[in-house]
Amino acid sequence: MKQLLSLVLRGKSVSLAAGLVLGLIITVPQAAADTPEEIITKRLNEAVPGLRVDSVQESAVPGLYEVRTNNRDMIYATEDGEYIVAGEMLQLTDNGVVNVTEKARSGERAKTMAAFGEEGLITYPADGDQKAEVDVFTDIDCPYCRKLHDEMGRLNELGITVNYYAFPRSGPGTPSFAKYESVWCAEDQLAAMDQAKAGETVPDASCDNPVEEQYQLGREVGVTGTPAILTEDGNMIRGYVPADKLAEGLGLL
Repeated sequence: MKQLLSLVLRGKSVSLAAGLVLGLIITVPQAAADTPEEIITKRLNEAVPGLRVDSVQESAVPGLYEVRTNNRDMIYATEDGEYIVAGEMLQLTDNGVVNVTEKARSGERAKTMAAFGEEGLITYPADGDQKAEVDVFTDIDCPYCRKLHDEMGRLNELGITVNYYAFPRSGPGTPSFAKYESVWCAEDQLAAMDQAKAGETVPDASCDNPVEEQYQLGREVGVTGTPAILTEDGNMIRGYVPADKLAEGLGLL
């Protein structure tokens, strides 16, 4: 019996939805499993070749399970695995609309970032007592990344420590990627970063460096553009935000 799939498509969910649609044309037998987690995993694996189910757990909605897969899209399934929803789950509360899906992603991002550690970062520390810390995936050649960097002094003055992670959008083997490696390998990383962000030429340098690892980390946590600012709880702010506005969002102003 062909299965009916309810799909809610938003942004990057299109790739997952395409795979799920393929599952419509094949017959998926009822999974011989005891728990909803096993049933959902089995049915999805059979319906969508190449899809890896990493985890299945109950969502905030009774009877609906949150499914994490290898393509970073969040999907939801009924306990029998018959109905699938791909997209964002929103909750209407007395205080407005809450994106439940993004809240779950934030928790996973925080865990992933913590597991990666802080070794190899280019860090601009807060002036005096640190009041907040943000991780920024940055591309030296990105205009809005440069605009954010121009406000580094104000960010530090506000008590915000900024950790730079490499995310040259053009990818490995490109001039922008090599430029970030030169900055990282420079004797004075902060001076080299300031120089590069100002559009000035940085002397070529090479060494063992974490630029590609940081780039892959960015892809893993869902960075698609720069700057991508991650708060300590894993929330991602996509794009440039003025220093005072960022501080306000962090509860510092």
